[in-house]
Amino acid sequence: MEKRLDVVVVGAGIAGLTAAALLAREGLTVELLEAHQQSGGCAGTFRRGPYTFDVGATQVAGLEPGGSHQRLLAHFALPLPQATPLDPACVVDLADGQPPVRIWRDPERWAAERELQFPGSGRFWQLCAVLHQANWTFAGRDPVLPPRTLWDLGQLLPAMRPANLASGLLAGATVADLLALTGCGGDPRLRRFLDLQLRLYSQEPADRTAALYGATVLAMGQAPLGLWHLQGSMQVLSQQLEQALAAGGGQLRLRHRVKALQRNNEPGGGAGWRLQGEQLGGAGKGQAFSLSATNVVLAIPVQSLPALLGQQLPTGYRNRIENLSDPSGALVFYGAIERALLPANCPSHLQLDWADPGTLFVSVSQEGDGRAPVGLATVIASVFTPAKPWFGLEPTAYDQAKAESLAAMQRGLESLLGISPAQWRHAELATPRGFERWTGRPFGFVGGLGQHPSRFGPFGLASRTPLPGLWLCGDSIHPGEGTAAVGLSALMACRQLLAERGQTLSLSGLST
Repeated sequence: MEKRLDVVVVGAGIAGLTAAALLAREGLTVELLEAHQQSGGCAGTFRRGPYTFDVGATQVAGLEPGGSHQRLLAHFALPLPQATPLDPACVVDLADGQPPVRIWRDPERWAAERELQFPGSGRFWQLCAVLHQANWTFAGRDPVLPPRTLWDLGQLLPAMRPANLASGLLAGATVADLLALTGCGGDPRLRRFLDLQLRLYSQEPADRTAALYGATVLAMGQAPLGLWHLQGSMQVLSQQLEQALAAGGGQLRLRHRVKALQRNNEPGGGAGWRLQGEQLGGAGKGQAFSLSATNVVLAIPVQSLPALLGQQLPTGYRNRIENLSDPSGALVFYGAIERALLPANCPSHLQLDWADPGTLFVSVSQEGDGRAPVGLATVIASVFTPAKPWFGLEPTAYDQAKAESLAAMQRGLESLLGISPAQWRHAELATPRGFERWTGRPFGFVGGLGQHPSRFGPFGLASRTPLPGLWLCGDSIHPGEGTAAVGLSALMACRQLLAERGQTLSLSGLST
């Protein structure tokens, strides 16, 4: 008789790894399935000769005391990864002939920089600070959001304080509304800066980013929080979570692609799920596999659910998923260069307002960080792009579009860093097609659903799906994108799942 697991987690990105490790530590039998040859997903790594490139994510939040990664790793009795705080967190060149905006880690220095760059904007930033403080302490109490049961509501209400009730009045507002409310809506340079930064973290510009989300992500670069550059590569986080999974007795199965989920209602079989899929590598390559589990946690994009579940999806839920606007894809340039050719004191992260193919977000490795030999540096530049059009191109048209995008991004990097196309020691471009192969995400979508007010917080998708025993975590649900956020989404889903088994999960270091 086939063994029934307590939980199968699908997708070994940071969210899936976190969920599997948490549940295994609580004594559940857990298997984590990943179609790729390594874990990490969009926070994974690949090599080209002597160079190590981070696939997508290149910076980390949540390593500070009380941050999500710090709390989770302490829960697993694992050390924090070696990392340096980014200062400045980013340098934003608005390509308007004025000095770039330096997002300093020190709050007072950043306040002075803001006033210099955007005179008279203090009221906007003060309102953002108030909202951020209310949001941050609320998030530290581990609320369940959006609630779908009385238990969920029982976790949400105690986390709320008067400041949260007050800020809740802005639940439907955007960051652009905050600008107007504070009398700062007439500064086009400030608006452009906000559009660039918010697009990076929420996939939406200021007039489409939820105010409560935007207020927090705009404060992530400053102490006592901060953004961090990992020593070695982003893969370090995945490796630590793999250790936690193994320590709890869980199993990671790489190169296992799930193709279908079927609710198990067989007489005498009990409630649960059957997963069917294919092995993509190793001795069993090409062979089908089948697993049974009481619960399934999906750490994959929500757009994958209709294909996996078919007619089992309730009509209303299916319609909601299918009516979601498409997330973005990405064009990502991976290059290597002699470090001496970079500008003096080159920051680790830069952003350039660039027309073709779009705004560049650039990450430069640090000397001795394990990504390139001494005297050399890796450079990663990414641009958001509509994903689906790349899949409709014939081979010749695809190759031409890819070559044109590569040349355009290299022109942007020449403007920003002074590096000519002939000076690159290594240069390649990934399109949404490559991201689909690497991550298994439909159309190579690189982020969540976009943090529009209609999809943020109480108005977003819940970790608790309409189907019993089927849970979501990752960037499709609250609290959004980034490794720190998806770790919290995994914690939320695990707490709900365990509560249904009569178990309690809590991390130390909760705010009060």
